Amino acid sequence: MTTTDQRDVGLLVLRLGVGATLAAHGTQKLFGWFGGHGLAGTGAFFDSVGFTPGRANAVVAGLGEAGGCALLALGLATPAAGAAAAGTMAVAATMHTAKRFFAQNGGYEYPAVLGLTAAALALGGPGQLSLDALLGHRVNRPWMRLVGLTAAPAAAALVVRRRKAALQSAMSAAASGDSASSELPTPTQPSS
Repeated sequence: MTTTDQRDVGLLVLRLGVGATLAAHGTQKLFGWFGGHGLAGTGAFFDSVGFTPGRANAVVAGLGEAGGCALLALGLATPAAGAAAAGTMAVAATMHTAKRFFAQNGGYEYPAVLGLTAAALALGGPGQLSLDALLGHRVNRPWMRLVGLTAAPAAAALVVRRRKAALQSAMSAAASGDSASSELPTPTQPSS
């Protein structure tokens, strides 16, 4: 096996592993598969932690994980797929920053590693054992990497900013005694 062949096999294994992992998390959110809570449960959880409207955010997060990573695993539209997964994981990582880095303590290690891996695949490409290569890289152009990996952090920052604003609004309303409009439900499900 030549070095190029080994590189392509390595990229395939990486894409399949990361893609399948994130696709499974996305289908938990979207359909309740693999012990997930589906859109209703995930949406309620997202509402409870400030991602409002919760159901819409659950759909976007689920599609970013399941859809983006299914494409990543296939090696199709790799820049967009990797950017979608990286952006989704950037938002997920913010849910864990208070607990610092290590996953064993509830930190952001896991979503950070998955997001960085997805971003690296978007930058480096899928290799020759991919649908992008089979299709002549029509949806895997260098400019697409730049657009995807510029748009993903901007979109993630917007989502995080909206969450912070929703949480601050709820806290202000609670402080002023308007409990009916200010209470966020108690989080009941882990954010995966």
